Amino acid sequence: MPFRPLGIVDHGSPSGAPIINSVELEKTLLRKVGDAIHRFQMIRDGDRVAVALSGGKDSATLLEALLLLARRAPIDFSVCAFTVEQGKFLRSIEPLGDYLRERGVAWTYFRDAPSVRLLEEQPDHGCDLCSRYRRRAVYEIARDLGANVIAFGHTADDFCEALLRNTLFTGKLSALPPVTTSRDREFRLIRPLVYVTEEITRAYAESHEIPLVPCICSQKTGTVRRALRDLFRELEGEYPHLKENILSAMGNLDTSRLLDTRFYHPEIQAPRPVFPIVTEP
Repeated sequence: MPFRPLGIVDHGSPSGAPIINSVELEKTLLRKVGDAIHRFQMIRDGDRVAVALSGGKDSATLLEALLLLARRAPIDFSVCAFTVEQGKFLRSIEPLGDYLRERGVAWTYFRDAPSVRLLEEQPDHGCDLCSRYRRRAVYEIARDLGANVIAFGHTADDFCEALLRNTLFTGKLSALPPVTTSRDREFRLIRPLVYVTEEITRAYAESHEIPLVPCICSQKTGTVRRALRDLFRELEGEYPHLKENILSAMGNLDTSRLLDTRFYHPEIQAPRPVFPIVTEP
């Protein structure tokens, strides 16, 4: 399924950036999330989906989209949310909690003591270690919530950056999986925002005045990630549908034009001379 670009209109914002038509915003968001869920069979009848709410715009938008789809979808599934406190939030989580309670969202706030202790004892610990602590906490919370599906807020931007990062720096043609499972297959892990760009999540969060809670990690951008984002920003000025095309490419592989010998089957390819013979007339 090709990634369909979002129509935008320019109302002359002070920054000069185009503004997404607010009338079409929710429709566009739900269509893209619905397309991803349907295409990759992310959510099934009877599922209980726990949304990992980080405090940022992407996961907040994901939660809103799934709550709306739960009321409209032809299958029956429930949605809850949780937030893992690792001692890195830059402001109080209470406004977000109030917002969720007012909307009747089943939300769990979990202060992970081992993560907080890690931050105190090893303030310069790397992302890998922090991620390992968070993963343990996420599974523990989802288990207590009776959830069998965990939804993460990775966007189209994250998929495109991952593809480029892995290609350029690890020598592997891969991005992020839209659907996978935990190691013991207890949970299905899904990323329903695979077709949704940060342009959409930013506009949606702003239009709904969702109280966001930044963390220290969101203020830090590694050298590689910063370089990739700068590259995308520069290219998109000239080619505005760049990310849409990259996403389409991820679902439209021509394995005969890659170098992986697992897909190399010369016996079933049409024979052709190694060196074409050119004859003069």
